[in-house]
Amino acid sequence: MATIGIAFDAFPEQGIYLGKKVRVCFSYDKSRTIDGTVVRDDIEDPGHTIIKLEDGRHVLATECQYQPL
Repeated sequence: MATIGIAFDAFPEQGIYLGKKVRVCFSYDKSRTIDGTVVRDDIEDPGHTIIKLEDGRHVLATECQYQPL
């Protein structure tokens, strides 16, 4: 059975944004933003970036727009 980079003893290599603070907006509405921290930044398969928002929610980078702070 092939894996996609995630297993008990395997995790995708992480990129430069892991642990970095970011400012997030949704639907390109820069008048309403929320800060967060990148908690996952895959640079290999499956290629997910996940952001923990300051209010405790988690969002995928594909669900929002973000910029490093």
